[in-house]
Amino acid sequence: MAESYLQNLFAERIGGSSFGKDTTIYKFEKIKRAKAAALKANPGIELIDMGVGEPDDKAFPEVIAALSEEAAKLENRFYSDNGCDQFKQAAAAYMQELYGVKLNPETEIIHSIGSKSALTLLPSCFINPGDISVMTVPGYPVMGTWTKYLGGEVVNLPLLKENNFLPQLDSLTADQKKRCKLIYLNYPNNPTGASATPEFYDQAIAFAKANNCLLVVDAPYAPLNFSGKPLSILSRPGGKEYAVELHSMSKGFNMTGWRLGWVCGNPDAIKAFATVKDNADSGQFLAIQKAAIHALRQQSKITPLICEKYRRRLAALVETLQSLGFDAEMPMGSFFLFVEIPKGVKGGRRFSNAEDFSQWMITEKLISTVPWDDVGHFVRFSATFVAPTLEEEERVLNEVRKRLQEPAFEF
Repeated sequence: MAESYLQNLFAERIGGSSFGKDTTIYKFEKIKRAKAAALKANPGIELIDMGVGEPDDKAFPEVIAALSEEAAKLENRFYSDNGCDQFKQAAAAYMQELYGVKLNPETEIIHSIGSKSALTLLPSCFINPGDISVMTVPGYPVMGTWTKYLGGEVVNLPLLKENNFLPQLDSLTADQKKRCKLIYLNYPNNPTGASATPEFYDQAIAFAKANNCLLVVDAPYAPLNFSGKPLSILSRPGGKEYAVELHSMSKGFNMTGWRLGWVCGNPDAIKAFATVKDNADSGQFLAIQKAAIHALRQQSKITPLICEKYRRRLAALVETLQSLGFDAEMPMGSFFLFVEIPKGVKGGRRFSNAEDFSQWMITEKLISTVPWDDVGHFVRFSATFVAPTLEEEERVLNEVRKRLQEPAFEF
């Protein structure tokens, strides 16, 4: 078949004339293929999927009922553009109740079609060619990808275990500090499970003030906190001036596919985001926003149940992995457990990196995890495996322990 004339029209940002010709297989596709092969080779044996990064359950019944009721209303058929006032007011009340942050819903909050959408739009508000976005690795690269699309540059700061998976902002050079516009932070963190401390947020705010840049704090896991009260950077002195924070209905409310969140913080940044967003989408379905209002008002009932489930599962998983020799520590938040891989199995297989270990886990143990080789060699276990009852949860965790007991690992 002759090559399409479009091949020479594709933008360089997505590969230009080479677009679609890259034969590289990315890690999530490798995981998908390995799972399919393992199931085919082991018919009738359960594959335990601890690689999924989304909640394992649906939204709470009362929220689903609210969506059904709102979807039937004639007035909710219209475009919502930059969001309905009631949702912004509910988000403001939620931020006050859970984080002690007082926000003006008219000027300091705007809804988004999920955090991912917000991260794609924020660079359009700030990045010119040559500007820098600071990202963290391992991490979620979307804001960095769009920075590059716009002709900007990305500087990656490693999240090191010895620094509690917090980036060292002062490691940036003088030129990088001068050209930096945006700094991406994500706590509780995916994939490490680490949480920011008030002291770290204070340092980050001081850095942003000294270098005239904006902190973009991606906080979808913020409600899933296992060590004290959930923390917002906006609650720290200067936070509302030097940061915007992205919140989501996905993780703390089991509403992942509903695609709804909000951006809050510095009013000038919110206004800029609203301007770009208004030229990018027409807002999330009003019925979803109004159902989310019900969820936000019920956060003290809904989120603690979700948080406790993942805390319980992670604590059991930590105990299991520690008994097998892993240097596993209870994460401070999220639903992820991030552990260094073993060197190999005693008297047998050696693991060259995390991807190698992850593939072995799928092939030999039918347990799926996600490898991260960006900084060291780690795998991420997720507590979002499917187990609709406590009995089923216990059974799955016992099965994990049983499968990993032999052969013994070498660390």
